[in-house]
Amino acid sequence: MGKQLRPTVHDLLAMKGKRQLSMLRVVSLEEAEAAEAARIDLISIPPELLFDPRFRDAAPGRFAIPGGEYGQSGATTDEILRSAVKMRAASADAVYCAASLHTIRRLRDEYIPVCGHTGLVPSHSTWTGGFRAVGKTAQSAAFVYKQVKDLEAAGAFSAEIEVVPAEVAAAISERTSMLMISMGAGSGCDAQYLFSEDVLGLNRGHYPRHAKVYRNLAAEYDRIQAERIVAFREYSADIANGSYPAEQHRVPVDAEELVEFLSGL
Repeated sequence: MGKQLRPTVHDLLAMKGKRQLSMLRVVSLEEAEAAEAARIDLISIPPELLFDPRFRDAAPGRFAIPGGEYGQSGATTDEILRSAVKMRAASADAVYCAASLHTIRRLRDEYIPVCGHTGLVPSHSTWTGGFRAVGKTAQSAAFVYKQVKDLEAAGAFSAEIEVVPAEVAAAISERTSMLMISMGAGSGCDAQYLFSEDVLGLNRGHYPRHAKVYRNLAAEYDRIQAERIVAFREYSADIANGSYPAEQHRVPVDAEELVEFLSGL
């Protein structure tokens, strides 16, 4: 399979309203490589994966948005800007930012593409009632719409809209030029976003309502771990009973050479 050229922000915005894009949160080189092979359109990645020199060999054609950690921990605008510049230099196609509109404007002023966040924003959830859906009342839906228009005015090219009623998210997506990325906000947006751990069945805790599990890799990893333990036990037992190392595991030595060595001791 040939390598696919990475889309630009211009390319993605030109797709708005034409087809649903796919997006995954991936956290390892193996997952990034799988996303490349599967032609996932967008990937969210931890910054440390972006800085791995092997990352772009694994996912040369994926539009990569690092984030999820940065912009949420009380960093200043200047700190976020410095981080964003480094990530762009390391081949990030855009950056995720859940910080202030002032910060997003500063990033946009430096021509750094920004993906914002609205609806249920985990780092802001105390303002919207905790980890629950946002936009179920006319008032809260209007709040989400205002957030989207504020992000658009600040210069964000895209926004994740999380756990918002599908009808509300669709109406908002129709009324913004931004690329709207749905996480649990229905199919009326421009892209669908899930975490790889949910898709692969690696999440051993609570699965969110919007998640869809396609494989049960947790069970496979449990099986592999059980096999690992059994192998280690067999190895230890072989050492105890003398069956390891056997003759085939030893380096041979000529008998005369050994006699000469031993006589010289």
